Amino acid sequence: MELFSAKEVSKTYASQQALTQVSISVEEGTIFGLLGPNGAGKTTLIRIINQITAPDSGSIWLDGHLLKPSDISEIGYLPEERGLYKKMKVGEQALYLGQLKGLSRRDAMKELKVWFEKFEITAWWDKKVMELSKGMQQKVQFICTVLHKPRLLIFDEPFSGFDPINADLITQEILKLKKEGATIIFSTHNMDSVEQLCDHIALIDKSKKILDGPTSQIREQYKSNIYDISYRGDLNIETHEIARKYAILKHEENGNGNKLSIQYPEGSNSRELIKDLIDHVEIISFNEVIPSMNEVFIKVVKQNS
Repeated sequence: MELFSAKEVSKTYASQQALTQVSISVEEGTIFGLLGPNGAGKTTLIRIINQITAPDSGSIWLDGHLLKPSDISEIGYLPEERGLYKKMKVGEQALYLGQLKGLSRRDAMKELKVWFEKFEITAWWDKKVMELSKGMQQKVQFICTVLHKPRLLIFDEPFSGFDPINADLITQEILKLKKEGATIIFSTHNMDSVEQLCDHIALIDKSKKILDGPTSQIREQYKSNIYDISYRGDLNIETHEIARKYAILKHEENGNGNKLSIQYPEGSNSRELIKDLIDHVEIISFNEVIPSMNEVFIKVVKQNS
């Protein structure tokens, strides 16, 4: 079921077109990747969703109705530019932000105790934000974002400032939030995280949406008939017939095993390739190369240049 949608949203700043009729649809209980190069329009769309600014045209829908001011309590937003008050104590600030989102002081305190213990940061309660490292501040802001258990969470570069251990910690918490029913819009330049977390993505470039679909299907869509093969035996690649039929991208023969990377042309198929090899060598592994989201991102954006 759809929880959130943006329909033909456009926004212009002075002479700069930030968004041009962008539409996205986010299913409840999923993680939606909002991707794009710097300046593509992602942050503008996120600011519109959070009612920080308004679209020039188009509409934003939440749970079947047009977004209204009171819906802000149903949204949690972790911005790329962090917004904690530097001279305020961590615990005092977290309580304040929880109450701003509609929690009673008692409920906010109860939830904060759980999160501070989970992240092992109870000792930070009376520290000022300015005394914490960037990564520590990021943990506090993450907690403040999810504290009121919003239905829609928006994370903009949530791993910025984290070492690999803490990035994994936050990754696992995001997956838990999804499992508990949260719907998440996830904006990042880290394509490994997109592959790990996102069910669906939309790619915005130069203010327009240029790609949209389930992550796995998009990767399949951009594959290019490349196979990595490991084999035993001798294969004189220069004289073998496969050199005339296929593009040999890589060929390595050594004592630890022989490897071959081949791209076959449109109209051929993997069965034909196996048949051409099997009479000459013993195939150990035969794997189709599926492009990474990073490769897809670069290819699609370059094609749009």
